[in-house]
Formats: sequence, structure tokens, C-alpha cells
Amino acid sequence: MLIDDFIGLISVILIFSVPIVAIVTNFFKSREKIRVQVLEKELELEKLKNENFLLETEKMRLELQKMELDGPKDEWVVK
Repeated sequence: MLIDDFIGLISVILIFSVPIVAIVTNFFKSREKIRVQVLEKELELEKLKNENFLLETEKMRLELQKMELDGPKDEWVVK
């Protein structure tokens, strides 16, 4: 009688473990997909930050160049 109960318990555990493993595996796959999407967005953001930095640097360089070409408007400015 004890062996029959044990075999029944094992069969129930095996039957229910397959869907549970599938659910857990699906969860981990979806979590990894989300993680990849986050990394792609972070990479895109870093590219935009770098592009913005380069544009601002170029703008400041041009403004400085224009100021140097215009010459000092104040006699106290030293070159």
C-alpha cells in the first residue's frame, strides 16, 4: 500500500512539474528579452548623448572662433 501511494505521488509530481518548468522557462526568456531591449535603449541613449556632446562642442568652438575674429570690444580683455 505504501509503494502504491509513493508511485502515485511521484506520478502526480512528474505530471505537474512539466508545466511548471515550462512557465519558469518562459518567464526567464521574457525577462532576458526585456533586458536586451533595455540594453539597446541604453546604447541608443549613449549614442545620442555623444552626438549632442559633439554638437555642443562644435557650437562652442565656432562661438569662440567668432569672438576671436570680432576682436576684443573691451580694452581690458587680454589675448
